[in-house]
Amino acid sequence: MFGNYLIGLREGLEASLVVCILIAYLVKTGRRDKLAPVWAGIGSAVGLSMAFGAVLQFGSSQLTFEAQEALGGSLSIIAVGLVTWMVFWMRRTARHLKTELHGKLDAALAMGTTALVVTSFLAVGREGLETALFIWSAVQATNDGYNPIIGAALGLLTSVVLGWLFYRGALKINLAKFFTWTGAMLVVVAAGVLAYGVHDLQEAGWLGGLHDVAFDISSTIPKESWYGTLLKGVFNFQPDPTVLQLAVWAAYLVPTLAIFLGLFGGKPAKPVAPQAGSAKSAA
Repeated sequence: MFGNYLIGLREGLEASLVVCILIAYLVKTGRRDKLAPVWAGIGSAVGLSMAFGAVLQFGSSQLTFEAQEALGGSLSIIAVGLVTWMVFWMRRTARHLKTELHGKLDAALAMGTTALVVTSFLAVGREGLETALFIWSAVQATNDGYNPIIGAALGLLTSVVLGWLFYRGALKINLAKFFTWTGAMLVVVAAGVLAYGVHDLQEAGWLGGLHDVAFDISSTIPKESWYGTLLKGVFNFQPDPTVLQLAVWAAYLVPTLAIFLGLFGGKPAKPVAPQAGSAKSAA
């Protein structure tokens, strides 16, 4: 559950900050009459993301076992790619996010109401679709009933509350450190999702080596035990991975985490939180 809570929190907080910037800018510039189109775009983006998640969940259940495994594995790998790009993008460009969104809003205001709806829809929709895909992939990887969904929902709810507190100026945290460390933990979660995706493709027959087990410590860490379930929920840990799973997991995790934490090429850029403490100061 914790891994999915982290996904919901991290992804949801990014979307919440985007909403804070958009709303605070319109309020500060005296354009409250333009809030309705922005909220319409945001609502549409949320609705699309939820519909996308529902299609993934219920649509995949109608497929054969091999097709389900192939779809799950492929989408898991795509999700890992998108989330990895997002984590590095946020590290590199977050300090300029507010300025970029303000520029897009100004251009949309000049073009009219439809442009406002589209701008807010695109700003939030990208985050929403990425979130839906990655949460779905993580839920499939843990295979732990409704607990992963509950964890992700709690993470999203927490992000909404934090976003509102940021806007009201009631909460101040070091967002640079927050995004750095949650990003690092998200890379660890993504490595587990990637390994799960590879295993799915092996079960679908798209990749070989399904029976080439790297090690088997199921007797030490049973999958049904509370600690086995905990490791599975947090890290997507598998006590009997295949050689290919283990190789892909290590090949992704070690260099990605090292580069993200700035062990090569200098220190990571520090995201700067939007000054959304109040409508008057959020410019």
